[in-house]
Amino acid sequence: MRLNNVDTTIEDGKLNLEMDMPEGNSPFCVVYCNGKAKITTLPDHGETKVITHQGKVKRVKFDEGEEF
Repeated sequence: MRLNNVDTTIEDGKLNLEMDMPEGNSPFCVVYCNGKAKITTLPDHGETKVITHQGKVKRVKFDEGEEF
């Protein structure tokens, strides 16, 4: 799977993440819901959509492409 769990703690209204940084200088996205956080690297060319339902994260969809 592309989403990996991230350990989190909330102290003094701040969210602290313990994670392994993505390789190189790749952009990444952290999604947080219901006390759980997940991280993923973003594709070089494409879209990443966070789908919600009733105020909760339902799924993360990836639509990738490649330049011709």
